[in-house]
Amino acid sequence: MQAPKNRHHSGLRPLTVALIAAGAFAAHAQTAAPSSSVNLYGLIDVGVEHVSKVNGVGGITRMPSNTSSLPSRLGFRGTEDLGDGLKAQFVLEMGFAPDTGASGQGGRLFGRQANVGLAGSWGSVTVGRQYSTLFWSIQDSDVIGPAVYAIGSLDSYIPNSRADNSIGYRGTFSGFTVGAEYSLGRDTVNAGPSPAGTNCAGESGTDKQACRQWSATAKYDTPNWGAVLTYDTLNGRTPTGPTDVVFGGLNSSSTSDSRTLVAGYFKVAGAKIGGGVIRRDNEGSLTRPRSKLWYLGASYPLTPQLTLDGQWASLRYSNANDVNSTLLAARLVYSLSKRTAVYGQVGHISNDRLVNVSVSGGAAGSNPALGSSQNGISFGVRHAF
Repeated sequence: MQAPKNRHHSGLRPLTVALIAAGAFAAHAQTAAPSSSVNLYGLIDVGVEHVSKVNGVGGITRMPSNTSSLPSRLGFRGTEDLGDGLKAQFVLEMGFAPDTGASGQGGRLFGRQANVGLAGSWGSVTVGRQYSTLFWSIQDSDVIGPAVYAIGSLDSYIPNSRADNSIGYRGTFSGFTVGAEYSLGRDTVNAGPSPAGTNCAGESGTDKQACRQWSATAKYDTPNWGAVLTYDTLNGRTPTGPTDVVFGGLNSSSTSDSRTLVAGYFKVAGAKIGGGVIRRDNEGSLTRPRSKLWYLGASYPLTPQLTLDGQWASLRYSNANDVNSTLLAARLVYSLSKRTAVYGQVGHISNDRLVNVSVSGGAAGSNPALGSSQNGISFGVRHAF
């Protein structure tokens, strides 16, 4: 008798096969070569939120796709010892929407990170798709992080500050961390209207400044406090025709969108308090080119398992009336183990009469009417592996 066909195997998609093969390779590498390692890791975070006053009509209840308490991801990280203190390293990390399973970051396979490099006592150099220095330099002072109700609701670039075709350096020496990153063409995928998508293509042979991006940071940390200064800037490009749109208004390589971060944190009586300001100079906006985003938050462990986080953030525009927004957020996280936690979070935003920023950065389509305040509430579970 002929054996029946394995329908499950014959129906595997190429991505599934690739992930299975990569996982098998990771397991083999960990056991076969002690001087090298490849690790599979990830996080899945699914929440259900209710946002009030959507479009001035009624509320919406949904599973947000961009983030809940943290963005979901799946990745592979590896290192190889090359001797004399030198090692090779790589990261491949994909983001996905846990409500549908769709790929994030404009549909990229490894949209969060895809880079390789060398590291030693002098620091590390990496090339590929990677974070700008703004992303990792803000993490200590931003106690809420890339959550559904956070400073990402006021400026979606902050938790999505990555660049294609990028060269990066980072090194830490006796508490001082310095870093720089430069992109030859920061956005090769038309990712609009996703948060960091600008429809600004990769390297240009006709305009050397088009779609370039760079960032630099200097940071100092002690066991009880730290401070950071970071600069991040994006160049635009010239549209090729009337139907070619560059999102954000950066319609020339001579125009830029820049952010300067000054921030810090300290720890006292078991609590961590962090805050800062991000000044933005956006030449892509004719009406609101300059703004400051202020934020202040605190995190306190009520018990070894239960942590309370809270944050205030306010986006204020220079020389522009009735266009400012202020957000308040609070979160309780209960750790069931080192890897699994449940949480509840609430948010409130107050908008001036000419703006309608949503309290939620979890997904598009939840903006209130102009000048309206808005509330959000979310419950969820996350697991890291």
